[in-house]
Parts: sequence; structure tokens; C-alpha cells
Amino acid sequence: MPTHVVRATSLDVPHEPLPADQVREGTPTTGAVPVPAVAGLDVGVWEHSPGVSTDVEADEVFVVLSGRASVAVEGGPTLELTPGDLCVLEAGTRTTWTVHETLRKVYVSPAG
Repeated sequence: MPTHVVRATSLDVPHEPLPADQVREGTPTTGAVPVPAVAGLDVGVWEHSPGVSTDVEADEVFVVLSGRASVAVEGGPTLELTPGDLCVLEAGTRTTWTVHETLRKVYVSPAG
């Protein structure tokens, strides 16, 4: 794999509506652009527009590039995410994402 640079803050990320059963408020959309992975990892840039949605997480580490969100972890804390924050999510964790300003992150997760 050649060495290269991805401009994660300005990359065009096409969005699609979330499935209706995940939407709790508003009309949020999400999108992701995978980038070349290394060592059996999936890597990419992901966005979520303003609104409230639910999810069941996969194992993931991510860094917030822009935007602001509150992520309520079922049975756990509410995470306040802003640019520069690094977050770790464990597979099977149920979350509710309240995105106040379009959130963009770079994620790394096990390939699969």
C-alpha cells in the first residue's frame, strides 16, 4: 500500500437518511468514507448531521474532528464530544446520539 494523505477535515462525505427505527428526533443523516486500512483494521471518516438517533456500537476508537454531540450510554455515562476528543466504544454498547452540530470523526475498528 502506498503512503498517502487523506484530508479528513475536508473530505466529501455523502450522507443517507438513517433507518426510521433508529431516529428519535429530527431527520439526521449519516455517511462514511473508508480509507485504506492497515494491519486488519477498518479506518474511515464518518459524519452524523444534527438530530437524535440510537445505535448498537461495534468495537471502535475515534477522534472527533468537528461538531458537537452528547452520547448517552445505556447504563453508563453521557459522553460530551467536541473536536479533539478521543473516544472508545465497546461492541454491543447501546447508545443514543444527540448531535447538536454535524459531527465528523475519524474511526478505527477491527476489520469485518
